Amino acid sequence: MRFNGYLGNSPFRLHHSGKAPVVIVGTVRNRSDEHINTRTFVKNLERELINSGEVDFVAASGEREEIRAERQNQAAYSSEETAKEEGQEIGADFMLYGSINTITDRIEGKQVKYYQVNLELSHIETNRKVWIGEKKIKKVVKKSRVGL
Repeated sequence: MRFNGYLGNSPFRLHHSGKAPVVIVGTVRNRSDEHINTRTFVKNLERELINSGEVDFVAASGEREEIRAERQNQAAYSSEETAKEEGQEIGADFMLYGSINTITDRIEGKQVKYYQVNLELSHIETNRKVWIGEKKIKKVVKKSRVGL
């Protein structure tokens, strides 16, 4: 799933001296009828986008708390030369969030599952939705004919 040039060669970069937009990942909900580890999905997405050079990411809320605790630890126990300062975090420009859904259908005796990922990107300062993406994956489920 790509931002289709919205962020890569975007008005954002033109108005911010070529700076890559900073994104934070919000909640991606599993609304499917199966167990899907959304953290694995989100990490794969982050990796692809970071490696594309389109965006920079900042740590999500749970990760930030762990990093902040480390900075507080450094303030108390590290040398003044190596301790990292408070108040130097980078604020995100956009938040990415969405859901994973499944749709089950039966066609000619076969069960077909469609996995649909819906993601949205919103500008944090204005709450304006700037991008909506969707990806569908089709899976044919074959039942075993082994009987007991």
